[in-house]
Amino acid sequence: MALRLREIKLQLDEDEALLPERIAQQLGLEVTDLLEVKLVRKGIDARRKSAILKVYTVEFEVAAEEELLQQQAGNPCLGLAEPPQTFTPLVFKKKHRVVVVGMGPAGLFAAMTLRAGGAEVLLIERGKPVAERLKDVQSFWQGGPLNPHSNIQFGEGGAGTFSDGKLTTRINHPLVQQVLRRLVDFGAPAEICWQAKPHIGSDRLRRVLVGLRKQLQADGVEIRFSTCLTGLVCAAGQLSGAILDSDQLEPCDSLVLAVGHSARDSYRMLQEQGITLESKAFAIGLRVEHPLEQINRIQYGIKAHPQLGAADYALSWQDKEAGRGVYSFCMCPGGVIVNASSEVGGVVVNGMSDFRRDAAWSNSALVVSVGRDDFSADPLGGVVFQRHWEEQAFIAAGSTGAAPGQPLLGFLDGTSGDLNSSCRPAAVPADLASVLPAVVTQSLRRALPQFERRMRGFVGPDAMLVGVETRTSAPLRILRGEDGCSVSLPGLFPAGEGAGYAGGIMSAAIDGIKSANQVACYLNSF
Repeated sequence: MALRLREIKLQLDEDEALLPERIAQQLGLEVTDLLEVKLVRKGIDARRKSAILKVYTVEFEVAAEEELLQQQAGNPCLGLAEPPQTFTPLVFKKKHRVVVVGMGPAGLFAAMTLRAGGAEVLLIERGKPVAERLKDVQSFWQGGPLNPHSNIQFGEGGAGTFSDGKLTTRINHPLVQQVLRRLVDFGAPAEICWQAKPHIGSDRLRRVLVGLRKQLQADGVEIRFSTCLTGLVCAAGQLSGAILDSDQLEPCDSLVLAVGHSARDSYRMLQEQGITLESKAFAIGLRVEHPLEQINRIQYGIKAHPQLGAADYALSWQDKEAGRGVYSFCMCPGGVIVNASSEVGGVVVNGMSDFRRDAAWSNSALVVSVGRDDFSADPLGGVVFQRHWEEQAFIAAGSTGAAPGQPLLGFLDGTSGDLNSSCRPAAVPADLASVLPAVVTQSLRRALPQFERRMRGFVGPDAMLVGVETRTSAPLRILRGEDGCSVSLPGLFPAGEGAGYAGGIMSAAIDGIKSANQVACYLNSF
């Protein structure tokens, strides 16, 4: 059985070919004793900027395994490697037709799992294929009109298609490695399987999506783009069909609802049909951006190094005066800020990076928690709240499609100044206090000096703010039971980030897989 060794360290300029030698030194072995050395994890330790280290976890085999474990009994970094965990989709006992709504990570992996189990699968997406979607987005960035059905929020791949393609997740689940391996199968870089903070980048993610779609179609999944779920059909108290585009009935035995966090018309339809929803907390705020080299200097002490990617950061602070959390979110090193609106008359911003993360700026959301006390207990109260501040941002930017921006120092003291931003299509000067609730503005202003203490140089003349960031997560939850079904409609399976049960590419994909298996359990019970 393989052994796993953690905390193997190399200097920044040392070659990874030295790893077997370092393993042998740490364990009192000869290099020739090591068999089948495999890299499991690679990270960076930049706590001492004068001595940045590369840190590895590896797996390997030796002939005298038990003897080595006894000799190293006090070594907390050495242990048995966990056997690889595999996931087998549940097989459907009968022929069943399942509709999957949404081609974000949850919908794509649900469709893949359902089909592998033998279900007949129809996968629908209100937006367009990724290549056509990219043209619509680029047209909008160049000053063209917003397409409400094909934009940064809607289309093949979901909202994550125009992001950093982050694959980090807080959940510790055996499906994590399986999802990563499947992404590699479809064209993602192999290093995502061992990087401490894996990412694909928006540019490579688009290619992965095309490969995934072609595989689904080859496996027999029917895919329809520019098709919207507009109603649900019930019979004998259970879901029996879907209404598509208002007039097309599609009979089905179950439906996986993976619409994403911006499908506001879908939320309204669900409420009108009596599906149980509840509002939930989320966060809103602004995007902050700094020159790439400035963040590198703050985090690494140097502006660049061939062994170091663009630096990232994570900040959080509890505003005890307001009882709110303030934190950075979805940090995009070497990226750009983009207008990610999905409704005409509103502005919402997000961050995006390509795989190389080599753009001139680095950006992150800086957001403040909000909840029912800020809007209402009505399930759609959070949607109304989001829309209001997106509309205020649109007005503040001149109702043109640009986003409102302000130098960070100007935001702190209420003054204007020169605005220099990567924002697409553009950022225009505005008073950002006018596009946020007063309590959010106050918490941000109290938090920024705290962040400066942790990252010297974070608050300075080169830092810019652009607003508003409102879609950090779904503003509601579509309630489901332990069996995955909607609590009010058997056969309906809410899944992913838009249903309020995930937060990012990885957790959404895993939730989609789990939902597919729950569909199989449900239908096999008849």
